[in-house]
Amino acid sequence: PCHVFDKTPVPRAGRSRMSFLFDDSYYKIGKNGVSPAQNMCAYLGGSAIQTVGDNPVTAYRQLVQQYAKDVNGNTVAPKVAVGEANATFRANPIGASLSGLWPRLIGVLLKRVPKFGFLLGYSHFVGEGTPGFAAATCASICSAPFINPVRLVEKQQRAYFKQTGQAKPVGEILRESAAKNFLPLFRGTIPLMGHSLASAMLGLVGQPRLQKYVQKELGASGSLSGTATNLVASAVVSPIYVVVTNPLSRLEVIMQTNSLKGKSIGAVAAVQELGADMAKFGLSGIFRGQGIGIAKAIVSLTLFHEGRIYLTNQFKAYNLKKLD
Repeated sequence: PCHVFDKTPVPRAGRSRMSFLFDDSYYKIGKNGVSPAQNMCAYLGGSAIQTVGDNPVTAYRQLVQQYAKDVNGNTVAPKVAVGEANATFRANPIGASLSGLWPRLIGVLLKRVPKFGFLLGYSHFVGEGTPGFAAATCASICSAPFINPVRLVEKQQRAYFKQTGQAKPVGEILRESAAKNFLPLFRGTIPLMGHSLASAMLGLVGQPRLQKYVQKELGASGSLSGTATNLVASAVVSPIYVVVTNPLSRLEVIMQTNSLKGKSIGAVAAVQELGADMAKFGLSGIFRGQGIGIAKAIVSLTLFHEGRIYLTNQFKAYNLKKLD
């Protein structure tokens, strides 16, 4: 039978005890087969799956970028930095792979709720069925102050892995930040806005649109499954995403991994450091971790969208069952 979702009375998706914080329409099933609340849950679930799957690659990439300088503050060749990162992982592969995972998982709520909230909320209020580029811009700018503290804690956990062989405790990071009125938690917010904008536009908006195109052109014959078209779309978007965001990622690492007890590195100083790296080692200096970033982006985007699509389909099936 053909089901129409925009007729009244419209069934409600499962409501939480905190539902009074939202308008009733937040729980009404829309033309896409799910409510905005269920859509948010699908995005958060996909993000959690992505976070667990890509954490080892995320940790390794940070170390490759962080070790651009030796303990004396001298810029070293990219190959030397890769060697240092490899040595750190060989010394404690499990610890290094899991470093920063708990802050990232907690960050699925602290980071993703504001980001997806602004993204999906903007789309909902302007009547977009699928988030567009305007929603991505709104989400990237408005969510940055909420996201940045989690990203800093994550990077600080790994910042001294070479010296101590273990992740820095979150409590210690927060105590050091508290001594400066928690201002260190907002280091790197400016490059994060650019990074978040590229992530939202390419990852959250561009990739699903590209997947639909690939599915239309190649999947219609049945030769490619939904997962395969998802992987193809991620493989196309990821190199573009990494080229755009890698320098911004470097700026974040420079600004967020120095000692919280010492003087902060501002955006201008970080750009100057990046420029010095490029002057000494060319494009390989500014694009440290590029190859790893592309591999990470493909894995991350694929895991995120596969998880999101699976959960969305589960919600749709649940809603259809209720209508029957």
